[in-house]
Order: sequence, then structure tokens, then C-alpha cells
Amino acid sequence: MLGVSLQRTIRDLHRRRGRERRGLALAEGIRLVEEALAAHVAIQGAAVAPALESTPRGAELKRRLAEAGVPLEPVSDADLVSLADTEHPQGIVAVVSPPAWTLDQILVGPRTVVLVLDGVQDPGNVGAVCRTALALGAAGVLALPGTADLWNPKALRGSMGALFRLPALHLGVEELTEWATRHRVNLWATGTGGRPVPGVPVPGPLALLLGNEGAGITPALAASAAETVSIPLRGGVESLNVAVAAGILLHEVTRDR
Repeated sequence: MLGVSLQRTIRDLHRRRGRERRGLALAEGIRLVEEALAAHVAIQGAAVAPALESTPRGAELKRRLAEAGVPLEPVSDADLVSLADTEHPQGIVAVVSPPAWTLDQILVGPRTVVLVLDGVQDPGNVGAVCRTALALGAAGVLALPGTADLWNPKALRGSMGALFRLPALHLGVEELTEWATRHRVNLWATGTGGRPVPGVPVPGPLALLLGNEGAGITPALAASAAETVSIPLRGGVESLNVAVAAGILLHEVTRDR
């Protein structure tokens, strides 16, 4: 995958279709590649520029990658900018094989909490939700149709590597309903007008439904929920960023579990 082939692959992986066809994703920047190494994610190759070795941390990462046998393709700093998704890359863009998570890897027990994203379109929000989910003890993240690709470069960066460690996958509404029914997972919709959290008794395993940034949860899905809950807000504020809301709700439903 070296040379032109690696660079062509990187460019292709900026598109969702390319990621789905190849089963690969991009890890850009020192921190994210470090997280991939720590999580034992397979790194297929990396484009590295002189900027990577401008700091001891970057130089150490390059050494570790070479030691691990990862193919490294030297490129100029200017070429790396053209390959990267950010305006100021840190000297490395790596091609990784993301974990192929399945529903069976979400272990359901009486205290399980899962986040379900319904049409959350901003990949940065999706990544931040996944990072929050891992930090606050959620068992996984499920992305319904209309949600940004979990392996979008921006989502992966926003997760700060959480997507390498936390079961997260795309699925359909019917698949979600069947899984929730089989495991007796309670579905809670989130939105304005619901019962305030805290104060709602938390049942056994729980799936929190988080909706689109503007439209909220799909009406049919909201209607299937056993409960609708909300976060009390001061007057003049209509809503919160979806990742912020996810953090508050997770804290409330997990702190006594």
C-alpha cells in the first residue's frame, strides 16, 4: 500500500463509499494513531511528513510504528496537507482497519446503558457522543439510518480513539427493536416535554434515544419508547448540543447504578 497506492487509498477513504468498500478508515494526528496502537488496531500503512519528527512525541510515534512493522510512506509537509482532513495536520495520516463491532459485543445486564443515535448528522457530534459514552460507562453506541458514518475522519477524531474501544455500529430500526425486545432493554426517548431527569426511576437495561440536531427523534421511534425524558433548562434556552445532552443524561442514569 506504499507510494501512489497508499495516497490513492487515503484519498478514497475520505468518502463514505470508499470506507465501506475497503473496510478501512483514516486515523489522523499523533494522538489518534497512538490510540490505535494502544487498542491494537491494525494499521495498514501511514503517510508521514517531516513535521511528525518536529516533536519528541512525534518522533517516538514514528519509531514505534516502524518497530511494529507498519509501512511508512515519506511525503512532504505540503503533500500531507493535501491528504489530511484538517487544515493543520500533525505530520501523519494512517490507514487503519476499524473494529468490526457486532450487537453481540454489547453485553446486556441489569445496569447496562446504551446510546442510540437517530439521524445525528454532524460527524463531530457523533464522535463526541462516543467519547462521552466511553468515559461515562455506556456499553455501546448504536447509529440508526441518517446518522453520520461512525468512521468518518471527523467522527473518529472527535471520539479521541473511543471508537477503537467502545462497541459502536450502524443498524436499522427493526434490528434495534428486535434486539431491545430480545434483551428486554427499555427504550427512553429524549427531548423537550419529557419527564425531568433526575427523578425518573431507572429500570433495568436502558437505551437512550438521541435525535437529530434540529428535528429530534423520528416520531414513530419516539412513539415506541416506554418513556420520554428531558433535561431541565433555564428559560430562554431551547436545547443543548447532542453530545452535551448525552453526557448529562448518562451521568444521571448511571450514577446510582
